[in-house]
Amino acid sequence: MCPAHRPSPSGPASDEPSSDEASLDELLLGAARALRRRWASGLGPDLSPHDARALRVVGHHGPTRLGVVAEHLRIAPRSATDVVDRLESRGLVARAPDPADRRAMTVSLTPRGEEVLAQVDAARREGAADFFGGLTDRERASLAAVLARLDDRPSR
Repeated sequence: MCPAHRPSPSGPASDEPSSDEASLDELLLGAARALRRRWASGLGPDLSPHDARALRVVGHHGPTRLGVVAEHLRIAPRSATDVVDRLESRGLVARAPDPADRRAMTVSLTPRGEEVLAQVDAARREGAADFFGGLTDRERASLAAVLARLDDRPSR
């Protein structure tokens, strides 16, 4: 008999999922990937989901240092430099000296970057509405409450 189906002292079967059932982490990661695919399909071929996230960080934090971009993307500062280089080469962001520290640089959106960010945000909203559209209001509220409890980011 499979250990997952072995009778337990408290009842006929274990509460553990069988080997053919997905675990919670697999279900959550699968749902996250499916949601990301939905909104990424609205980005077009010119912008990767990773670059779109970086654009959102820059756009939502105003002129900011590369270290802040790296922190929000949870990547190394050198990797953030590469991402910002790609966005800058496409005319979406611009670097400028940090007025508070002339040795440091900030990055901000260009007018073209603002347009693209608006498209990214619209694609994200549209993808999320489609993805969660099959849930009832009560299911969405329950899911939001559970995910908020699991979120490891500090409060805003």
